[in-house]
Amino acid sequence: MPSQPQKLLTAEEYLAFERKAEFKSEYFAGEMFAMVGASQRHNLIAANIIRALGNQLLERPCNVYPSDMRVKISKINKYTYPDIVVACGEEQFENEQNDTLLNPAVIIEILSESTEAYDRGKKFEHYQSLESLREYLLISQDPYRVEQYVRRDDRTWTYFELHQAADTVHLPTIDCDLSLKDIYAKVA
Repeated sequence: MPSQPQKLLTAEEYLAFERKAEFKSEYFAGEMFAMVGASQRHNLIAANIIRALGNQLLERPCNVYPSDMRVKISKINKYTYPDIVVACGEEQFENEQNDTLLNPAVIIEILSESTEAYDRGKKFEHYQSLESLREYLLISQDPYRVEQYVRRDDRTWTYFELHQAADTVHLPTIDCDLSLKDIYAKVA
């Protein structure tokens, strides 16, 4: 007996379900994709980056959000949860619940074995359709490796890679600096 075709969800059905769910899921093309939990190293790196950026942006019109801030990529109707997102100026949200950001300026993903290929490939391809996105950082969990993509005015991306504890990555979009030593503090 043939199996029943799976019913695709609308974005509205996804959001209604997601707002009540105990675990986060991404949404794309009518399907939900459960997200896995993060390791200690992943969480330490995220906390270090959020603390460093948050302190530098304290007196500026930018906010740093952890992985609970959902981002909608409107052009392809995709909902995703970046590990860290920075928005500046007038933040735009999908609705009055203010839980789905539309205009991130910086997105940071912390790589893991299970997500690395996706974060480098399709996910970055999807993120590039966000007009507001100016920088994309990929952070390895193994010290020390940070990759930075900066969008230029001609819509091309410039790539930088850093490998030393003494290195500092400058984020020109938000005029912040992250030292690799600080990113990897307490990460064994």
